[in-house]
Amino acid sequence: MPLAASGALVAEAAAARTAVAAFNVITLEHVEAVVRGAEAARAPVILQISENAVAFRGGRLLPLARAAAAAAEQAAVPVGLHLDHVQSDALLRQAADAGFSSVMYDAARLPYEENLAATRAAADWAHARGLWIEAELGEVGGKKPAGTDGRTATGDGAGRAADVPPPRGAHEPGARTDPAEARAFVAVSGVDALAVAIGSSHAMTSRTAVLDHDLLRRLGPAAGVPLVLHGSSGVPDGELTAAVTGGIAKVNIGTALNLAMTGALREFLPAHPDVVDCRRYLAVARTSMAETVTQLIGVLRSATA
Repeated sequence: MPLAASGALVAEAAAARTAVAAFNVITLEHVEAVVRGAEAARAPVILQISENAVAFRGGRLLPLARAAAAAAEQAAVPVGLHLDHVQSDALLRQAADAGFSSVMYDAARLPYEENLAATRAAADWAHARGLWIEAELGEVGGKKPAGTDGRTATGDGAGRAADVPPPRGAHEPGARTDPAEARAFVAVSGVDALAVAIGSSHAMTSRTAVLDHDLLRRLGPAAGVPLVLHGSSGVPDGELTAAVTGGIAKVNIGTALNLAMTGALREFLPAHPDVVDCRRYLAVARTSMAETVTQLIGVLRSATA
């Protein structure tokens, strides 16, 4: 079926008081696993390509974007394509022509006023081209810069320079999203969705995050737009369902897929030392990731308002 609009999938989830899962992909195996897992769950899904993933692919967006779009168009469920955690304005400007319907513009590490100004400019650009845009307020933490020196992968001079202060941890003072700031930020920036810092952290390999559900309940009415949870791989099932019940409409997941892939490879290769055909072990890894996708979508869909 045709590529779904990510914004429409999020709006439908928000209206139904549920959440759409958005999985970050790095390889074609990731892409295929997400689509297969969503088809098994019979649920819509969003494929996300981050600026870090683009950096891994030598700064080239189109090869993975084209592959993801092709897989989405052949899927039996609605699949959206989202450009995630963009700090480089040069990369942002590639989004529309690369088939993305949405983008997450990430200026959250900047001071509030600078974040607001940069996001406002990005939102104006995105909306003029029919793109739905998400931003982040507060510091989820755990996100590594795309470049080794702290600069963006595409280094256009408008990216976040290395002198930007390092991000605070998820539980440090001032890291969490303030409801009053969220209201003002959305009103001035014009973004369509807001990723909020409520206790999760990117790149967690253990599911031990404890979310601030009281804060989440206050953020929804204040922001007035769909809320997004980043760093969801480290959030236990019960916390995830409570977050969806509390108003989260889009749940970003990345590390969980990499854990599934790496775990499958670590189990398979020592048991099959003579195997050199990469299709043998990549197939096992892809299956493990697909099962993770199906399981996590099931968790989100089990939430009740």
